[in-house]
Amino acid sequence: MKPYKELIVWQKAVDLACRVYELTEGFPKTETYGLATQMRRSAVSIASYLAEESRRGTRKDFRHFVLIAFGLGAELETQLEITRRLPFSSGMDFHETDALLEEVMRMLNVLTQSLAAEVSPSYLLPTTR
Repeated sequence: MKPYKELIVWQKAVDLACRVYELTEGFPKTETYGLATQMRRSAVSIASYLAEESRRGTRKDFRHFVLIAFGLGAELETQLEITRRLPFSSGMDFHETDALLEEVMRMLNVLTQSLAAEVSPSYLLPTTR
């Protein structure tokens, strides 16, 4: 396995977590320990699961953790949709967060498939940043 910091999907997941933190800064104080915390945990966990298992496990184990990260992405999608439906979100810009999440989800899906097939797609290979 490549070091996790070289995985583009991990880099994008970190960008996503930072973006979620920025987005949730605009939430009302009543959501500090509610939706904002759940969204932050989901977003941070996507990158964390990729990092954790890439350091210590087998390819099969890593695939399992990538699937968990994919599930956390779906959780974040749901939390974003709930947020969009709440009155306090009018005027919030979800575009960048949605685009990053969509990109991460696509990459996680391809990574899961590649780990099962033991083939690494070129756009998931390490890059310098």
